[in-house]
Amino acid sequence: MEFLVEISFTTPVGMDSGVLEELKTAEAQRAGQLAASGHLLRLWRPQVPGWRNIGLWEAEDVTELQTLLDSLPLREFMSITIRPLDPHPSDPPLMLGKV
Repeated sequence: MEFLVEISFTTPVGMDSGVLEELKTAEAQRAGQLAASGHLLRLWRPQVPGWRNIGLWEAEDVTELQTLLDSLPLREFMSITIRPLDPHPSDPPLMLGKV
């Protein structure tokens, strides 16, 4: 099942910049693992103010997705919106028989 996931980040005031950089590095590594395992399919940075992203994720169900998101090193600083997606009959790959 596919999910559109929007994540906004808020870091605590006064957080040590070195700790934050370590967490960002760990976050990028975990995102790479999730992509390699086929769970994180796409990731975008919207052109709006703030530290956020929008991703296309795949998981068995919302419970598995929640577990995957909870494994992210920056999870405690995230506000997450999850939108389950269903295939649309006019999706171009479906119409062209590429899915």
